[in-house]
Amino acid sequence: MQPFSNSKSKIDSLLKTNPKSYGRVLIGVGGGIAAYKVCEVVSALFQQGVEVRVILTNSAQHFVTALTFATLSRYRAYTDEDFWQSNNSRPLHIELGEWSDVLLIAPLTANTLAKLVYGMADNLLTNTVLASKCPILVAPAMNTDMWEQVSVQHNWQRLLNDARYHSMGTASGLLACDRVGKGRMAEPNEIVSHIHSLLYTNGKHDLVGKNLLVSAGGTREFLDPVRFIGNPSTGKMGLALAQAALHRGANVTLVHGVANWQAPFATRAIPVVSAEEMRLVMLEELPNADVIIMTAAVADMKPRDYSTEKLPKKELPENLALVPVTDIISELAQRKQPHQKLIGFAAQTGDIITPALDKLQRKNLDAIVANPVDKEGSGFGSDNNQAVYIDKQGKKVEILPCSKLEMAHRLLDLITDL
Repeated sequence: MQPFSNSKSKIDSLLKTNPKSYGRVLIGVGGGIAAYKVCEVVSALFQQGVEVRVILTNSAQHFVTALTFATLSRYRAYTDEDFWQSNNSRPLHIELGEWSDVLLIAPLTANTLAKLVYGMADNLLTNTVLASKCPILVAPAMNTDMWEQVSVQHNWQRLLNDARYHSMGTASGLLACDRVGKGRMAEPNEIVSHIHSLLYTNGKHDLVGKNLLVSAGGTREFLDPVRFIGNPSTGKMGLALAQAALHRGANVTLVHGVANWQAPFATRAIPVVSAEEMRLVMLEELPNADVIIMTAAVADMKPRDYSTEKLPKKELPENLALVPVTDIISELAQRKQPHQKLIGFAAQTGDIITPALDKLQRKNLDAIVANPVDKEGSGFGSDNNQAVYIDKQGKKVEILPCSKLEMAHRLLDLITDL
């Protein structure tokens, strides 16, 4: 993607000449201290090849300057001064509204929230909202007492009744006012992921009312308190599936091994360590699930003997006795009901299809995802992946290298067809 000009040429020519390679995102910045987080969102999107335009409300300019966003997006940022003094042949808010694939409003303040609910349009941002048809992602941020006001919650629920709006919700934590509670804006990485989901789905909510149970990451089978048998799985594929499903309206339970990431706060996340812990949780959660996706890299074997104290090096066995670990996915397949769909993963090297087909049939799965872990830029620890999806009806679909979030959406598209 070519860098954007910072000149003030007509927007109708500039906006339409750049290729729409990874999508067009318009970001409206509200007047709150959390505006500083939006800088990271803009920077990340630009680095990922997304075209970004920014509108600042008058209040937002007290926290972050238009120059900052212009520098990060490589394109001038717009303010109300541009709105009222525009020299373009067409109104600026019309051009921006038609240009956008996704509109993000962050931080969403109580003031802007009320304007959106009642269709008010007294600045560039709110006029652009009314002139657009794309999905709108809102990331509220405010003091806990402000967020919990009856009037604010009433407006928030009314806004979410509009299918165009998609919510990041608010997290709990230390706020800028030193209050600890709800009202904290979602983190930039979560916002960026949700934007990519909306660029892929165009805002569809096809999983509303569905309950997804996803396992992720590797398990650890300990020999003593400091040594274990494990694998390199980071759980990123399972995390991406949880995110994609949430963004499409599903209720998600994520059962995961030790991870260096935080599960989305709208997810019901259950951390585990060993295969047996994962087995017990998955069996307990199974009855409530419509779809079960086993991305976790579960151990096949574990040490036969466990020492409650660290073994001295000289006492470590030369030949480590191992015993099999219960096959979780086989047990799930035996217990699942006809309306439930069970999808497995097969991380393979070399020929990935033959062993995946064997696992699909032998374990009575509805579908399996075979992905190579010996190819650069895919598999364990990578942000990208590739795979072949195979279902029990014989459907076979190759998913070419892409981000794990995009792969998650492609898999959900296929799973909804089961």
